[in-house]
Amino acid sequence: MLQPDPLNLVVLDAFRRHSPLVHCITNDVVQSFTANILLALGASPAMVVEPDEAEQFAAIADALLINVGTLTAIQAQAMHRGIEGALAANTPWVLDPVAVGGLTFRSHFCQQIIQQKPSAIRGNASEIIALAGLSGGGRGVDSTDSVVSALPAAQMLARQTGAIVVVTGEVDHLTDGERIRTVKGGSVLMTRVVGTGCALSAVVAACCALPGDRLENIAAGCGFMKQAGSIAAGQSQGLGSFAVGLLDALSGMGGRHEAD
Repeated sequence: MLQPDPLNLVVLDAFRRHSPLVHCITNDVVQSFTANILLALGASPAMVVEPDEAEQFAAIADALLINVGTLTAIQAQAMHRGIEGALAANTPWVLDPVAVGGLTFRSHFCQQIIQQKPSAIRGNASEIIALAGLSGGGRGVDSTDSVVSALPAAQMLARQTGAIVVVTGEVDHLTDGERIRTVKGGSVLMTRVVGTGCALSAVVAACCALPGDRLENIAAGCGFMKQAGSIAAGQSQGLGSFAVGLLDALSGMGGRHEAD
C-alpha cells in the first residue's frame, strides 16, 4: 500500500473527493503526460487552446495552468483570454515560466501576466530568479542555479505577486513570502523524463482549487510527486518503465486502485 505521510493523506483525500477540473494551456510536448498525471491522482484534465474558447472554459474549470514551454503568439492570446476568464470567475491560475529569462518573447509575456494575480508560480531555480528580475535565466529549460540560492527571489516574487512560489529541484522550496516549506524525496530519474516538472505545475494548479491552506495543499502536491518518483525509481528498469511506474505510484497512492 502506497501511503503518503499523514498530513498529506488529508490533502490527498480532499484532492480525490473534489477531483478538480484543471484547464491546461500547456506546451505541445507534455500535454498527454500532464493529462495522465492528473488522471492518476484523481483530477480531471482539459486542454482547451482556442483563444475564443479559452476564456469561457477557464471560468468553468476549477483551476487554470499557464505553461509557456512552446509559447507562440496565438497561444499567448489564448493564455491572456484564459487568465481574463479565470479572474472574472475567481478561478485560481498557475504560471509555469519555462525557460524564462533566456528568451525575450516569453520573458516579456511572463512579466506581463504576473501582474494579473497568479495563485502560484512553479519553476526551477533559474526561472524563478529570472522572473524576479535578478538574473538572465538558465540554460534553456535547465537550471544553472541551486534551489536554496533562489529562495530570496522566491520570497520577493511571492510578496510582489501574492502567489505561492514553488522552486523545484532536488529539494523543493515553497513560500508565500513569509512562511517556507521544504519537500524532500524524488529521484534523479525525474529530470530524465520529459514533462515531470510541467506535470507538477498542473498538480500545483489542482491543489490551488482545494479548500484550506493553499501553501500546505501545494506542499502536499509536491510531496505526492516526490514520493511517487522515489517508488517508481525503486521499481524501474530504465526511463520507460520509470515513466509508467510514476503513473502507477500516483494512481495507487493511499491504497487506491483504478478499480476503486
